[in-house]
Amino acid sequence: MFKSVQLAAGVAATALVLTACGGSTSPEASGSSAPAADSGPVKIGIDQYLSHPSLDAVATGFKKGMADAGYTGDKITYDEQNPQGEPATNTSIVGKFASDKDMDLVLAIATPAAQAAASSITNIPVLFSAVTDPVEAKLVASNEAPGKNVTGTSDKNPVKEQLELLKKIKPEAKTVGIVYSSGEVNSGVQVQWAKDAAGELGLTIEEKAISASSEVQQAAASLDVDAFYVPTDNAVVSALEGLLQTAQDKKIPVISADGESVKRGATATYGLNYEKLGEQTAAMAVKLLKGEAEAATMPVETITKVELYLNTTAAEKIGVTFPEDMLSEAAETYK
Repeated sequence: MFKSVQLAAGVAATALVLTACGGSTSPEASGSSAPAADSGPVKIGIDQYLSHPSLDAVATGFKKGMADAGYTGDKITYDEQNPQGEPATNTSIVGKFASDKDMDLVLAIATPAAQAAASSITNIPVLFSAVTDPVEAKLVASNEAPGKNVTGTSDKNPVKEQLELLKKIKPEAKTVGIVYSSGEVNSGVQVQWAKDAAGELGLTIEEKAISASSEVQQAAASLDVDAFYVPTDNAVVSALEGLLQTAQDKKIPVISADGESVKRGATATYGLNYEKLGEQTAAMAVKLLKGEAEAATMPVETITKVELYLNTTAAEKIGVTFPEDMLSEAAETYK
């Protein structure tokens, strides 16, 4: 890719080929109770916190990965739920999963879903995906050794490289606006990462916290900045079009944290492929279901490669032209 960024697998992201590890044999501690081979179809509950393309892609990738591993037809059933960002509904969903004696594993997509599942479900494995910082979210004791029945995949994004991309696209940029949800732990973490990286790049971060997705466009309009950075914030991404319209009116670029947002109209990113993240999570699920690993000792994984995504139409609307070498190296170019 445009010097496609290889992320460190510091949380044992490359440990896809884990075999059963030591640790407690108590199902409540390990979440390792695998169904017997003749016990009927595997049942997986999916709690996707809300609908937007990135989280939708995780669910799609997960089911594809399970199918590729042979879990198709009468070998698997899914109980798919979506609280659409409502905390009370989310709590009810995980409570239902916790009381379902036929449930073999739960997939929680996004940090709030994972936090609710981890607090309610203790006797079967809980896999999370699209969680930026599992330790900060108090889902695991550490990324290397989660400690209980909860593990999964992180969508930790390369914030510094993404801001460096902004400087390539708009070298004169000095201020970057970030709209983020005050209620999402992962968002505050990313804002801090952006601040840490900004100083080295001659950038200043201007932030605006919101409490609901309906506030996104107004918050963006209130920031007098040279560019926007959109973290993997569920409230903001679900209302991305409002921020994109504001950026277009201001004639400034939008660097997103994920490729799906570029497809929707952000200018560019070094981003994650969320469908591949879902497939990676499915590979972990297969090991847990087969009894080849225990959640308590199965390290959290991150996707090991990010790719360059460009939107030429969005760029043209704000007067930006991508250099040819950038265009030739892009994994996806949207028009």
